[in-house]
Amino acid sequence: MCIYWLAMDRDTVDYFHRYRDRIEREEIYGERWLRWAYTTAAGNLLVESIIKRSWFSMWYGWRMNRRGSAGKVLPFCRKYGIDEFESAIPPKDFTSFNAFFTRHLEKGRRPIESDPSWAVFPADGRHFALPRVSASSEFFAKGQHLDLNTLIADEELASEFRDGTLILSRLCPVDYHRFHFPVDGTPGGVASVNGPLYSVNPVALRRNMRFLTENRRMRTVLETENFGKVLLFEVGATCVGRIEQTFAPGHPVIRGDEKGYFSFGGSAVITVFQEGRIALCDDLLKNNAEGREVYAHMGDRMGRMVAKPEGKQSGGETETRRA
Repeated sequence: MCIYWLAMDRDTVDYFHRYRDRIEREEIYGERWLRWAYTTAAGNLLVESIIKRSWFSMWYGWRMNRRGSAGKVLPFCRKYGIDEFESAIPPKDFTSFNAFFTRHLEKGRRPIESDPSWAVFPADGRHFALPRVSASSEFFAKGQHLDLNTLIADEELASEFRDGTLILSRLCPVDYHRFHFPVDGTPGGVASVNGPLYSVNPVALRRNMRFLTENRRMRTVLETENFGKVLLFEVGATCVGRIEQTFAPGHPVIRGDEKGYFSFGGSAVITVFQEGRIALCDDLLKNNAEGREVYAHMGDRMGRMVAKPEGKQSGGETETRRA
């Protein structure tokens, strides 16, 4: 029997909050507009003709960079319950909404797992894992699957990850939008793969999973000692004007080091491990199997290295760090 992620018959988006140890309902930013755009004929026409185009996101990004947009910051924080004291700069001091969106956090607000045998989440957000990418059709509604060849856009590289483990980290507009390295290693250069800019909100993904693999994205190969070769993707989306990389290719990094940031809009980070290299945390496996994402912070535990690369992943790790 198939397990449907973000099932088509759900009107709401529920997720498991790791720190509150309970299931919560997502308050979707711009929900009314998203539902119209991705569930009606007129909306679909607008998406295909205008919304998915780069120039639309660039225009919206320009609006969010204007000084007048700074007035949106405090109301936004209060409406969506964002902790105003997490930011390294007080919300009232930002010169534009995009400056707030790409904010740094105060030091110590995102503790990083200290044990290098653990992989950590690369971003704040709602996370969904596929323990075996080749079996992705078991998780998605209406027979959809995640096409690894299309996502990676490199047939030879895709063959190395065919039966690997994939973690999708979905960032909402309310989230901290800098992304980080999940494990220690040495990153290569960034390969850009061009594509449209569809929304990656569940409202859109329930209709078409290919948005994740066809949107504009950036790919980095991370060579590691504990986890083998790891693929890192940053996926653009509607109103994400830019994906900025701030790391230096060829220079060693440790888990939690900043890799880059997204400009305004919802977006996603995808991490792919080779087969048998990671044992995912139990709360990820349990909730994902029931069709729910897990909310957790950047730097928290995602899964532990598997000592023998040839071994198959047989289950999760019971221990997760609470922050």
